[in-house]
Amino acid sequence: MSEDARSTRSGTGGISWIAWIYLLLAVAGGVLPWLANLDFIRSEGAAFDLGLFIRQANVNPAAQSLSRDLAIGATAVTIWMVRESRRLGMRGLGWVLLSCVTIAFAFGPPLFLHLRERRLLELARLSPEAPDTAA
Repeated sequence: MSEDARSTRSGTGGISWIAWIYLLLAVAGGVLPWLANLDFIRSEGAAFDLGLFIRQANVNPAAQSLSRDLAIGATAVTIWMVRESRRLGMRGLGWVLLSCVTIAFAFGPPLFLHLRERRLLELARLSPEAPDTAA
């Protein structure tokens, strides 16, 4: 059994505690950015003006720093998610990537990590290796 699966198992057949934390982070990552998006829509018009949103996200050096930080970090994490999902034979990557651009990037990676934990547990159950001794 892999070290990842051993260190996060929750017991008899359950999902690990860390998988639940990732799922909670995904929910927060979907809700909190959209609360801000709704405030933006209310203050700037009846629709989501992407061009205006990008301009405002770069309106000063602090905003530019956060925008560039997110763009570079999101690119690296997306590459890792694609490679890791292929390595583990995970399903649903397309939905995760779609959620990154339609819901929020803060939603996609925690959802991916939740699905990854479930896949690691599934692979550990299928593995003929020595029995698990960690709780």
